[in-house]
Amino acid sequence: MDKKKKKTWIQYGIFAAVVIFLYTTGLHTEVIGYAQRGLLATGFMNPDVTEIVQARNEESTNASVENLNQTKVDFNLKLADRDDNIHSLEEFRGKVIFLNFWATWCPPCVAEMPGIDKLHEQMDNDVAFVLLSFDEDFEKAKAFDKRKGYNLPIYAPASNLPTMFQSSALPTTYVIDAKGNLALTHMGMANYSDPEFKKFLISLK
Repeated sequence: MDKKKKKTWIQYGIFAAVVIFLYTTGLHTEVIGYAQRGLLATGFMNPDVTEIVQARNEESTNASVENLNQTKVDFNLKLADRDDNIHSLEEFRGKVIFLNFWATWCPPCVAEMPGIDKLHEQMDNDVAFVLLSFDEDFEKAKAFDKRKGYNLPIYAPASNLPTMFQSSALPTTYVIDAKGNLALTHMGMANYSDPEFKKFLISLK
């Protein structure tokens, strides 16, 4: 075997070893998630909340509140917090709710988490954050949150999901306005620390 071929096989071997290491240690999720943050920075993945705000304003102008074509939220969702206390989504009724479905094994979920953490720090008093983990072992979600230094309000499902929240994608984010209407459903990752998204949340109070 000549030196060129030998060098190529060594490179393949090192690459394969790195891939195997990342997958066996579970670090591949964070590595892929880190790479996807570059895509988030472009803003292309963000929901177009400007159109949503405009549509809501037009509905408010053209119809009474009782006649608005809005989807009422099913608050019949039980949540287990990090201390195994059981809560209900009902507890947050009357506030704007940021409900995010995620898991530690989901690279796009990991990618968008820094933006959610930043949003949480800036709007904690105005918005109820519910980050619902779909990890089989909730301890992994708690360990991830602690290791990253987020201290986010994470929960595990403690009941069946209402039909309106049965998404086939992770991450999926639902935003509920203060009147209990579903204002946004976004499947896939996004940069939720974007200033336009903050304005959108404030408009739902």
